[in-house]
This record gives sequence, structure tokens and C-alpha cells, in this order.
Amino acid sequence: MSEERLMTVLQGPHVSEKSTQLADSHNQVVFRVRRDANKAEIRRAVEKLFEVEVLKVQVVNVSGKQKRFGRRAGRRAHWKKAYVRLAPGHDIEFLNAE
Repeated sequence: MSEERLMTVLQGPHVSEKSTQLADSHNQVVFRVRRDANKAEIRRAVEKLFEVEVLKVQVVNVSGKQKRFGRRAGRRAHWKKAYVRLAPGHDIEFLNAE
């Protein structure tokens, strides 16, 4: 797998109440990832970019919501999110309060 591909697998962190609770209690981080990414690519990308040890990766395909714009009906894009469990002692800080 190329270095370029690894850099584009992760699209960003997914911040929500659930993801914050998982980070605090189960040492898990949630990312928004490319729809064509698989678990092995996600694992390698996280380990390379953040220099942490990954224990487990779970992925979820999220359906885009139906939305209306006046009389026109539309749909948001489908996307994929990954729950990444980190080894004990490893941590990823997205918001540094320095």
C-alpha cells in the first residue's frame, strides 16, 4: 500500500457524545474514513500518522440522511466511520488546551 493512500484513508475525527465517552472509558477513537478503506488500511494509517499501537478496528457504514430543500428532496452522501481501539498507555489528543 502506498504512502499516498495511507495519508488519504483518514478524513478526520468524528466528535460526538458517544465518541467522547468511548475515548474516556474504553480508550477508543472514532474517525471518519474513506468509503473504500478496509480495516487493515485504517490500522496502518492510524499507527503511522499518530505513532500509536492499535488493538482493534471496527467499521460502520453510515447511510446519508434524506433532506428537503424547499420542495426539492435530496440526500446527503453515505460515509464510513471507524472505531479504533488503542493499546493501554497510548492516546490521541485532538484538542490540545495549551
